[in-house]
Amino acid sequence: MNMGDTAFDPGLTQQFGAPLRRIVEKDGRFNVVRRGTTWRDRHPYLHLIDAGWPEFLAILFFSYLAANTLFALAYFSLGPGALAGGEAPGAWTRFLNCFFFSAHTLSTVGYGNIAPKGTTAIFLAAFEAMLGLMGFAVATSLLYGRFSRPSVRLGFSENIVVAPYGDRTSLQFRIVNRRANTLMEVEAKVLLMTVEGAPGELKRSYHPLPLERPSVYFLPLTWTIVHPIDERSPLWGMTAADLTRLQAEFLILIKAYDDTFSQTVHSRRSYRYEEVLWGRRFAPAFQVDPDGDLVLEADMVGALFPEPAAPEA
Repeated sequence: MNMGDTAFDPGLTQQFGAPLRRIVEKDGRFNVVRRGTTWRDRHPYLHLIDAGWPEFLAILFFSYLAANTLFALAYFSLGPGALAGGEAPGAWTRFLNCFFFSAHTLSTVGYGNIAPKGTTAIFLAAFEAMLGLMGFAVATSLLYGRFSRPSVRLGFSENIVVAPYGDRTSLQFRIVNRRANTLMEVEAKVLLMTVEGAPGELKRSYHPLPLERPSVYFLPLTWTIVHPIDERSPLWGMTAADLTRLQAEFLILIKAYDDTFSQTVHSRRSYRYEEVLWGRRFAPAFQVDPDGDLVLEADMVGALFPEPAAPEA
């Protein structure tokens, strides 16, 4: 099936290579392996801002541990008389005292029970204190940056469905804001990616899918995003077998204005052909309680009505 000449490249290339994985992962990451870069192309701040919390906290902890260990070794190498109050009967105990003094100095706590003695130790302690002030300033800015960075946590339905729509059908998926903040002026864009062409000349093609309602003013509840399948739709007349043969993938881009941060936020998702359910409909994800309040069940964003029973033979 040739879907016409309306395809374009949204920045994801039309080149095709088998086997084809999904272009956009479920968490919004692009399926791109970046090579040919050097350490100069990597920005530590960007990595630490984007890293997950376990990795970020581990980097902070081991950096703190490594810095104190290096300075403890430096103090230890100056000899037993370098730190007043840090004398010990054994080498290991003296090293621990050096480590303890380094932790005092790096954090500028300064309990006073151990002090540098001699010009070299004094300058070394002053240098460590300066690095400690700058290091903790950077760590604090990173923490602030991670907490203050605007982000959106949208819940997407697990599947995209081809559901009844008037006297025809439509492609539908549903989203919900999983946080309590207010999202306004929410916009949705949907692209259909297919693999087309003669054998040996296959390429990716992209087709924008017009939506019944491409935006909503507010998103306090769920939003079912609908693409009507009519004569103008690239999906007109297609079956599940057609989507499988074309290795179809639906690319989703959601843009919204976050009222809390007063900034625009984005979210990405994709659905592949095996995640399309035919003839199914979404079940309500909210209800009205006896007090007249709307109660939203965010974990029901992908809830479906039971599948119709097969007719008896």
